[in-house]
Amino acid sequence: MKWFRKMIFTALALAAFAPSQLFACPACGSANGNMPPSPLTNGMNLGILTLFVVIASVLGSIATFFIFIIRKEAALAAKAAAENLSEIKA
Repeated sequence: MKWFRKMIFTALALAAFAPSQLFACPACGSANGNMPPSPLTNGMNLGILTLFVVIASVLGSIATFFIFIIRKEAALAAKAAAENLSEIKA
């Protein structure tokens, strides 16, 4: 059990004294002001943007479809109500 505590303590000590740049994600790792952005960072940023655009367009399409269905249902319900009203008056 002592060796486990020593291992945990050693891992925590190494993590505490590790350079902060080791914890940066690839998208912002080289954007610390000291280094110019690398092509890898630019590629990662474009990949993130592409995934966001794809997800947003799919979710927007689904929302548009449901809005279309709701409006069509409301129009059919209004038409049916108008037909029922005209039958009652006649």
